[in-house]
Amino acid sequence: MAFPLEDAAANRRSFLGLVGLGALAAASGGALAGCGEKSVNQGATTSAARINAIMPTFSDLSIPGMSQPDLKGTPPFSDAYLKYPSNVVEVIKEVPGKSGQTIKAMTPVWGSAPPGLGSNAYYDVINKKLGITVEFSVQDGNTYADKLNAMLAARDVPDLLCVPSWEYPKVPKFTEAAKALFEDLTPFLQGDAVKNYPMMAAFPTDQWRSAVWAERLYSVPNPGGTGFSWMLFYRKDLLDAKGLTYPKTIDELYRVLKEVTNPDQGVWGGNDFFAMIQMFYKVPGSRGGWRVKSDGTVEHKYETQEYRAAMEFTAKLYKEGLIHPELVATKGGQGKQLFAGGKIVFMQDGPGVWANMQSEQQKILPTFKMAPVPVFSATGGDPVVWATNDPISYTFIKKGLGKDRVEELLRVINWCSAPYGTKEWEMREFGGEGTHFTRGANGPVLTDVGRKEIANQYFFISGRKFIGSPRPDLPGHVETTMAYETAMAKFVEKDPWVGLKIEWPARYSQISGQQTEDKITDVLRGRRPMSDMDQIVKEFRDGGGDEARELLRKALS
Repeated sequence: MAFPLEDAAANRRSFLGLVGLGALAAASGGALAGCGEKSVNQGATTSAARINAIMPTFSDLSIPGMSQPDLKGTPPFSDAYLKYPSNVVEVIKEVPGKSGQTIKAMTPVWGSAPPGLGSNAYYDVINKKLGITVEFSVQDGNTYADKLNAMLAARDVPDLLCVPSWEYPKVPKFTEAAKALFEDLTPFLQGDAVKNYPMMAAFPTDQWRSAVWAERLYSVPNPGGTGFSWMLFYRKDLLDAKGLTYPKTIDELYRVLKEVTNPDQGVWGGNDFFAMIQMFYKVPGSRGGWRVKSDGTVEHKYETQEYRAAMEFTAKLYKEGLIHPELVATKGGQGKQLFAGGKIVFMQDGPGVWANMQSEQQKILPTFKMAPVPVFSATGGDPVVWATNDPISYTFIKKGLGKDRVEELLRVINWCSAPYGTKEWEMREFGGEGTHFTRGANGPVLTDVGRKEIANQYFFISGRKFIGSPRPDLPGHVETTMAYETAMAKFVEKDPWVGLKIEWPARYSQISGQQTEDKITDVLRGRRPMSDMDQIVKEFRDGGGDEARELLRKALS
């Protein structure tokens, strides 16, 4: 199930909308001082065989008495619960913390930062259970990469560092940083050694493969499960009022956008949904937009006719004023607010925004109804759906703390990794009963204190693979989302490099994302002519794109 963590804290909701974005968030500038290794600067791939040799042994987590999911998901998507488990089981009897030494940790937040240690009862509840004090430095998720770059350059890292999966590519030479600053966890987790940490031993092996740098386990993954990279939502209530339905072809999409746009009433078609338009035109999305042609050559999406067609359609939407002008003038603007307020009718966003926005807005406008547009093909045949199986984030342990301390930190991570249906998961998500949540007929309900003090802090120490969970305020939502997943699952794009760990060349990390994307945005919004794409593609190739192509080509040979 790709629709995670259905709880109520506002800043957590903001994070969930970013889950989809994380798969495609691009690499930008920054530098790591004092590091340099030619082989890594040129990029590297690690074969599945070499990775498998250091993998933790998978052990299915069988917990007596724990409620089982009600619905089986369609692979690659997860199972789901239709009701909150009637029997919440405590599974970790041993207190993880032994030393009495405070653990320093850094995690991201989107929205208001929670109160700090000493002013936050949530910390008191969980730290007491852990038997040790975890002191968090909670940083703005929107500028987290800047903080990472500065921290790594200064070689000053906390005991536990959370690195979201979409952020580490923004740090050139990240592999050297991992080797220089973080503990090699391979001896602690390889093979049967992981059985000391049974919650983590139940992580899917494909999630551990992503946690490898320089052929060693330098981190613990926060399993994300398979999720859609993007979804295109529409205001069903607004289309119903006009006698319209969601588009099933590219021409219908254009006509509906024209029909709903009315600047005199302050309503436009949508926000920037270029990523979805790329899917409609079957643009490749694997590994940031790479694919293998029928003749075996490797090409990037920027070089394809499908991408040019998607650009031309999107540029037409901008030129004809079908995208909200506030979003045209900014890098994103307030798309969620505009969608919630009926100022735009279509919105591209991450999958996690669905349940949370529906829950919020139906309290304000009872008729509010949002739904996803099924992905279609603009050119005939089956559509292409981008999805990701990347971990949400990685947790790194500071190097040089000693064996006993590393094992203590791993026990804390293990506690934070307990699955849905356990007492540990419930405490991590909802804090202390009576203070942070009340127990309703359909499970825990956060209080105002809970919404203020809980901001995914312990979730980002490790976390747990998402599973579909019920929303008492949204009857039928689990079934609806699973139906959408089932319909789209057969169209999920296959990754030609599945099983390989790709460490991009340093130059490619700097140009593959925002530098090139900003140039393309200028073209889409009419600030540069479409003919400039030839030069933009040349700059992309010369600036590191061809190095990445060669790396991917060799990985397949």
